[in-house]
Amino acid sequence: MSLAQLHYTSARAVSADDDGGGSGSGARFTAVSAGLPTPVLAEAEQLLGYEPPAETPHRPDSGQLRSLPEALSFSELMDGGHLLARAVAYAGSGGGSGAVGFHAHAVHLPAGTRLPGGVLPITAWRSPSWASVPPRGGAPERISALPASAAFGPEALNDFAVSRSPWLAAVFADLRQVCSGGPDAGRLVLVERHSADAARWVALASAVLPPDDAHRLTFTTYTRRPADAPHQIVGVLPEDAPRNAPPALRVHDCAGARPAAPVEDAWAETCARIWRNRSPELFRTAAELPGGPFAAGPLAVTALCAGVPLGSAERAAAAEWAAERPYALDEERTHRLTDALTDPEIDRTPHELASVARLLTALDGRAPAGVTASLGALLVTEAVYGNDVTVVPPGRSVFSGPGGEPVAAALVEAVGDDLRTELANGSPLTGPDAVPGHGVGRTVQLLRIARLLDVDCADLLPGVVRRIARALRDEGAGDCGQVLLELLDEQFDVRTALLGELDRIAPKDPTATERLLTDVALPFTGAQTLPHLRMCAAAAEARAHGGEDRVKALNAVLRAGGMSPFTEPLVLRTAVGLVWDGGAPTAGEARQLLAASTSDAHRTAGTWSVLVAAALGADADDAEAAELAPDLLRGFPQEIDARTRHALQLLEFAQGLRSDAAAPGWTETALRLCAGAEPVEPGVREQAYGALAGRLLAPERPEAELYAFVHSADQELIAAYGRAARQDTVLARLRSEPAYAADCFTVWSAHPHAGETWSTTRTALLEEVLRPAVRALSPEQLTAVEEAAGHAGSSRTAEAFRSWHRSGGGLRRRLGSRIAARVRRA
Repeated sequence: MSLAQLHYTSARAVSADDDGGGSGSGARFTAVSAGLPTPVLAEAEQLLGYEPPAETPHRPDSGQLRSLPEALSFSELMDGGHLLARAVAYAGSGGGSGAVGFHAHAVHLPAGTRLPGGVLPITAWRSPSWASVPPRGGAPERISALPASAAFGPEALNDFAVSRSPWLAAVFADLRQVCSGGPDAGRLVLVERHSADAARWVALASAVLPPDDAHRLTFTTYTRRPADAPHQIVGVLPEDAPRNAPPALRVHDCAGARPAAPVEDAWAETCARIWRNRSPELFRTAAELPGGPFAAGPLAVTALCAGVPLGSAERAAAAEWAAERPYALDEERTHRLTDALTDPEIDRTPHELASVARLLTALDGRAPAGVTASLGALLVTEAVYGNDVTVVPPGRSVFSGPGGEPVAAALVEAVGDDLRTELANGSPLTGPDAVPGHGVGRTVQLLRIARLLDVDCADLLPGVVRRIARALRDEGAGDCGQVLLELLDEQFDVRTALLGELDRIAPKDPTATERLLTDVALPFTGAQTLPHLRMCAAAAEARAHGGEDRVKALNAVLRAGGMSPFTEPLVLRTAVGLVWDGGAPTAGEARQLLAASTSDAHRTAGTWSVLVAAALGADADDAEAAELAPDLLRGFPQEIDARTRHALQLLEFAQGLRSDAAAPGWTETALRLCAGAEPVEPGVREQAYGALAGRLLAPERPEAELYAFVHSADQELIAAYGRAARQDTVLARLRSEPAYAADCFTVWSAHPHAGETWSTTRTALLEEVLRPAVRALSPEQLTAVEEAAGHAGSSRTAEAFRSWHRSGGGLRRRLGSRIAARVRRA
């Protein structure tokens, strides 16, 4: 194959301030091989140009001229062809004293062709075939080769790669993006002090790229304007480095400070490590292995087999690749790979260990037992001594056979005692910094390893199961639900013990157990009874079907457990916890619960306290709380403490007042019980005081009880009386029953010296309750009230009522004194 040549020269001197464009004024083709299409020449004219550095003297001497950068470029043309060109500065007048000009020498590669011999374009750097001045004579002949110079020998490139170690991975990562990201992937800008170093970077890049990408890689080793260059790799001097470059320009200042950010690109990091190890021949070896372009796996496998140390991410990529292709490596390379992966001196990430586990699964049964056993030993050791619960221990088969049994025996000797010690003592499964499920996953892991290595832990199982059960109830399974299910499927003895323990502790926190069963479908459908677990599993559906009827939901939950509260009272505790979730039922619901089960069942289950809480937490208008109180006092005399007993007796007292069964001494009883029940619940106090006030507002009350109440001076009790007198039932009677209105007038006008509390309350009742009611009466009704007042007291009482009604509030105190005196004399 022969290549057409092009020579393009500036016909006048070009200053350092010119734009350097190939089509600038005076630039022209000085020699072109025959047969080049005109469109190629037109496009080449836009690509061939040279702009000297900004500080170049206008008329440099020969030494300065030779030190100017050299621009070797490989550009893609519109028709798919390429232009390989070299541009250098030269004295425009033909001598060293002339102004700076440039000369570009290029060869044209038609579409679909490569350089003769299939060499890479970068090998043409400083080839002896390049001309630095325009040729003499006519059209140049086509050339059949571009011999490479000795500038890029293997040792020279290795030395350069080592000197650029800090930048290698970052540059290769962006190189992959530029080469695989399409036309919008941007370009890679390399800042170097010498264009030769930029060329060396291109040589490094060409070596790591897949062959097809390396031959298509476009570049220029020098330009003043990187943003305008159409190449994938662009070399610039430090003074021309882009500032605040857009994302399309991936700038790496290799002449400045070392980069600090790590590179998370396994392919790029592997390429960098291979170059640092001075082993570029491995790129060709890796290219022979299956895998897509820029795949890290083949490269990492090749490097590890060759003894190149890699990082954890790169080792993981090698293990993943080998796991997907277990037959791609021969036995020798498989041994080398596993030896590298199981090196005891390296630290491993969870991702790498997961990749090793997948490789072990792929090789099990396909590779010799010695290979699989070494990988299995690694996973077992990491699982025992590491803190990562995602490490999956292997199956027993990896230690089967003559090559694996010695490894298993050595593992038992190495880790057996430590494994038993941790299982016996336990690791913290809970705590403020604990990850939910982490402790469970750790213990499950150790149990599986113990079974794998035949380490006898039967004596430790009860304690281990107790810790797992409490951790599952308190924390949940977290991300370890699947491994827990696998353990229960593998080890029947653990399954039986753990489910039994979970069922035993479920009544202490049934809602937590329900959450656990929602997250992990534990297999308790076997022969075990497990009533509490079955109830927790059915609770959500029972609540949904029960709707507002929570007692109905409780009965459904009890049926799901399959056991009667009379047989197993603790199911009652579980059911109550699932339906009310730590809250208290209403007093009416509590009465149903107590009626459905005996007090003995509630006492054993501990739910008696829930019933008591229902009574004491009821609202003041909940009459069922007072109905429930006597049953609780009879049913749980030993369990109820003194304060609670007084509170329940207050409710019982309220019931007795309403049913006219309370013993005499109401006020004394109410105050005594309230003192014993401190701090008494508001609803309980209001029920008792409200019932007492209601009885005292009735005309048939005992006068001795009224007298004791008025002179008690208890602010809360008298305030309750004031509130009761303002109820609608009292107001209605005042407007409809003259005798009742007269009775209230008599009471509220009496006892002016009983104390300030009563005086303030009765005055307010006269003015705010009785007066508005009396004003609404008809004349006939008003006369009836006066007559009733006379019948209840005397003619003076009637006269006092008339005076009070007619005079408003001005004579209240005087009339009250008169009536009080009459009452006392009577």
